[in-house]
Amino acid sequence: MGHKVHPNIYRIPYIFPWDSRWFAKKDQLSHFLEQEVKIREFLCKKLKDAGVDSISIERSPKEFNIHILAAKPGVVIGRGGQGLEELRKHIERKIAQFKLKVKLNIQPLAQPALSAAVVAQGAAAEIERRLPFRRVMKQAIEKVMAAGAKGVKMKMAGRLNGVEIARSEKLAAGKMSLITIRSDVDYALCEAQTLYGKIGVKVWVYHGEVFGRKDKFEKKTEEPAPRKKLEIRN
Repeated sequence: MGHKVHPNIYRIPYIFPWDSRWFAKKDQLSHFLEQEVKIREFLCKKLKDAGVDSISIERSPKEFNIHILAAKPGVVIGRGGQGLEELRKHIERKIAQFKLKVKLNIQPLAQPALSAAVVAQGAAAEIERRLPFRRVMKQAIEKVMAAGAKGVKMKMAGRLNGVEIARSEKLAAGKMSLITIRSDVDYALCEAQTLYGKIGVKVWVYHGEVFGRKDKFEKKTEEPAPRKKLEIRN
């Protein structure tokens, strides 16, 4: 029987770093973890239209350092930095309770089409606008492959197109190596809230093999990959 493992957790000891970087004593662990969960839920809800790829939180005894990788950093920052200041004040007041200072660092996402989180959020938004799910999946896969990915897989589950019986549909293109540990696989799960209930959207994007550690928040200059021939299979 197969055991399903989260692709990112499976590779954290080898190629991916931790998104949470802090230490806590035994009696502080539950409180620190509750604060981090609240921060992530607040940012994901508030920045729903910004195309957030990942959030990294570093905690010290005196401050929070929050790094946000977004496809639309202008939406996060706002006019004159007003949006960023509102986020910082809310986290300091409601979550940190004025005990820690908050620093926000916004970084632009180089290639949003290669981000599984951005692709999943875009597909979920189109499903909420009542577009046909199969067309949404095919268009998303075409964009990802045109951006230079070596493989992509997308799966949707729920009452697709409003039918009475829930089911799951899957489309894939290119290569997808989930077992190899050094495979750079970006994975994301997003939910679309429709009139008939929630529809889950899962996206896997394969970038090839990585030898060594890889950090999304490191600024690197990458050359655009050549276009590849698209082959979609059910």
